[in-house]
Amino acid sequence: MSRTSHQAGGDVVRDLLSVADLLEEPQLARLYAHLAREGEATVQELMEALDLPQGTAYTYVNRLVDAGVLEAKTGKQPHSYVARDIDLTVTGGEGEYTITPALIDAVARRTTDEDIDIFIDRHGIAGLAAALTYAVSREQGEVTHRMMADDLDISPLAAEIILQALRPVVYEHFDIDDSGASLADLTEGSESIDT
Repeated sequence: MSRTSHQAGGDVVRDLLSVADLLEEPQLARLYAHLAREGEATVQELMEALDLPQGTAYTYVNRLVDAGVLEAKTGKQPHSYVARDIDLTVTGGEGEYTITPALIDAVARRTTDEDIDIFIDRHGIAGLAAALTYAVSREQGEVTHRMMADDLDISPLAAEIILQALRPVVYEHFDIDDSGASLADLTEGSESIDT
């Protein structure tokens, strides 16, 4: 099994261990994903935004700082924390996939989205990473749920369910051009051709 890190000067083992907790504990992933989206926050702001008890918030922040995926901004009190960018490619028995903030955000949603939780239980993190790639391609109009189902050897219904569940992640982390034709545009265009 090989692992590659795209972080400058990254120690592959340290990088993998630093994200392992994020992938295994959705609450930690949720805190990291929040900071990755928002830019920075104090522990108090994290407590309010994520509805965390004070002790839990400090424990999570300290664990993620120790793991190297959060960084404290010094110079003012209270400290603000920022998420470090993660871009780690893992190759192994489940295939190759890249751990990114978007994937960590998708993992974080397993506590609030039963469809994501079930998909991870059935297909693992590698399967979720593949589904996220297809979700981006679908929102860009490049693939359909049936193409994904064929490629991943899952049912078209399972493909549609996970694509819908991952849609908010796609729009939060990727620049998707929303200027494509809508179904109404296509229907309207076909009516004018017929007349």
